[in-house]
Amino acid sequence: MYKYKITIYSTITAVCLLLIGCKMPAVSSAVANNAALPDSFQKSLDTVNMSSVTWKKYFKDPYLVQLIDTALVRNQELLITLQEVEMAKNDIRIRKGELLPSVGIGAGASVEKVGRYTSQGAGDATTEIMPGMEFPEPLTDFRVAAYAHWEIDVWKKLRSAKKAAISRYLATIEGKNFVITNLISEIAMSYYELKSYDNQLEIVRQNIELQKNALEIVKAQKEAARSTELAVQKFQAEVFSSQHREFDLLQAIKETENKINFLLGRYPVAIPRDKVTLSTLPAPFVQAGIPAQLLANRPDIKQAELELAAAKLDVKVARAEFYPSLGISASYGVQAFRTKYLFQTPESLLYSFAGDIAAPLINRNAIKAEYKNANARQIQALYNYQRTILNAYMEVSNQLSKIGNLEKSYQLKSQQVEALNRSISASNELFAAARVDYFEVLMTQRDALETQLELVETKKEQLNATVQVYRDLGGGWK
Repeated sequence: MYKYKITIYSTITAVCLLLIGCKMPAVSSAVANNAALPDSFQKSLDTVNMSSVTWKKYFKDPYLVQLIDTALVRNQELLITLQEVEMAKNDIRIRKGELLPSVGIGAGASVEKVGRYTSQGAGDATTEIMPGMEFPEPLTDFRVAAYAHWEIDVWKKLRSAKKAAISRYLATIEGKNFVITNLISEIAMSYYELKSYDNQLEIVRQNIELQKNALEIVKAQKEAARSTELAVQKFQAEVFSSQHREFDLLQAIKETENKINFLLGRYPVAIPRDKVTLSTLPAPFVQAGIPAQLLANRPDIKQAELELAAAKLDVKVARAEFYPSLGISASYGVQAFRTKYLFQTPESLLYSFAGDIAAPLINRNAIKAEYKNANARQIQALYNYQRTILNAYMEVSNQLSKIGNLEKSYQLKSQQVEALNRSISASNELFAAARVDYFEVLMTQRDALETQLELVETKKEQLNATVQVYRDLGGGWK
């Protein structure tokens, strides 16, 4: 009858704990406006996507390929990201371990002396352990035992936490891929910038020689009383201006080389490159595919998607905190007050087995707050996912438009350079024949120089735009 009452009371207690645990706040809605991606870029439904091309095939310059290869091995930001991936992998091992029983072994020794005039002391003094053997005073205790505890994952709290850790691990891999594609594009753009400075430096130096020749003509005309000192000083000032620009370009070359060396994780060395002018480099043919392919190709979108999946699982973990937890504990070993009795079984044998169920009662407000935070983080991850998709589409759209406009701009700028080059020869001939003023010659040379430099700059932007659209489409990390 007594055992029957104990069973009834235990059942009632368990039911009450279960009801307390099940009473929890409702799941808030994470619904937001998630507009579908447009069907195409610039009204083209061609599904061929250049992001599927590996970067070694996309970039033809062997010097650039070698630089990227070095960066993928030595870049510090990438190496830091790889350690984040490793930490996320270890977190999975932690979550897996929580699903299994925790088992340990321990040994201990203690000594205790109680007062004789206490209930325990008086009892020990009058009690024999066995005939002729009294309790030792002080009482020593030696024990060696194995202990185990296991939280039974009834509500899938631990399994959800493990799945969330896996999603975050996969998200760090996508984050690493995103770092790779950005690193490749940054090196390529810096390399093209370096080559553009080389071309501009060559143009400036050629222009300095032309200006020096013009200066000598003016000096000769002055001696023949066909020109003035003012014209000589104007031409001399123009030479100084160009020489000043030459040193500015040399500094820009040095800084760009150092930037590339930094990306390669090394101290400054000369960056190897050919002397081919940018104008001879053909821009790669752009194939953007359709916007839906961004979901599969862009690492940052896949990273945001996996982080959203992890946030959803975090909500399940936080929700499971409201339910009662069920644990099982056990121990097995030997215990005695003398070491010589420690392994005399079964007298020294000890073992225990216990199960417990507990539900939150007092600290429910803290659990509610954590649950609401988890739900808020889930909504935050959803908005971040939507923003990442929107940003990806905008980046590709901007670059495609930029490529089209730069192509037209480069054609017009090339025609302008040709016209101004012809005007330089004409102005020099007319000036030698005293048919035009020196001011017209100076302005013609200045306009020609600026236009040639702008042409190189436009070509650099054109090449960089093809690098950026390759990156924005999700190319480079595969």
